[in-house]
Amino acid sequence: MDARSALFDLYGDHLRRLPVADPSASRGQAPVAALVRLMAPLGVQAPAVRTAVSRMVRQGWLTAVRMQSGPGYALTPRALRRLDDAAERVYRTAARDWDGNWHLLVVTPPEGRAARQRLHAQLSYFGYGALGGSTWISPRPAPELDAALAEADARAERFVALHDGDARALIARAWDLESLACSYTRFLDAARLALDEADTGTDEGAFAARSVLVHAWRKFLFVDPALPTTLLPPGWPGVGAAVWFHEEAARLLPAARRFVLTCLEIRHV
Repeated sequence: MDARSALFDLYGDHLRRLPVADPSASRGQAPVAALVRLMAPLGVQAPAVRTAVSRMVRQGWLTAVRMQSGPGYALTPRALRRLDDAAERVYRTAARDWDGNWHLLVVTPPEGRAARQRLHAQLSYFGYGALGGSTWISPRPAPELDAALAEADARAERFVALHDGDARALIARAWDLESLACSYTRFLDAARLALDEADTGTDEGAFAARSVLVHAWRKFLFVDPALPTTLLPPGWPGVGAAVWFHEEAARLLPAARRFVLTCLEIRHV
């Protein structure tokens, strides 16, 4: 597992919402030594952890802090916002009612191919689909859109509109639902097999198994626009995959959380 991705998963799934030993500490921080211990069951070695932390600091996701137990790293406000939003989407806790309006963007892209690619990746992550050229569409606006456009030095004209036509045909232009459905089916098959073979009888084993499961599920953040149920094909496989994921993630959570607290040297009950 990539060290940077594993750290994002760790902070997003556990550290951002856990108490810490230091009474003055803010949400989402951990000592370096604890990060190394927590990454070990995932096959991420200490040098890779430190390299990934340094990269996340440069990118504005983490900031160095002094803790009672030694040097550590805390989530920045930007990272907290991103991970809170990601958690809402991963665990699908927000209501997905739809008012029938589409949110359109006509983007004036930044200069440079790399900058344009980064912006396109951001828009896809937010749930926008490309209709062609510089026009993007989503069933809901993205809270982080303004920040992403500013960071990319790009501009976008915005419209809210009703579509007078075949909604399925419109969706097919913006998103490849057939490929996404296959991805959900493959995820379910592979994840079931991996859990059957995993040793979840210990706290460390449960933590590792849950981390791998959450890591695989989080990938759908980048490809699934979270369309309203009324716009999805009948028998959508993402529904069954989500039910199974939530059941298994909840089953593994208590033991996984005990392992995290032990590594952080926080007393738990």
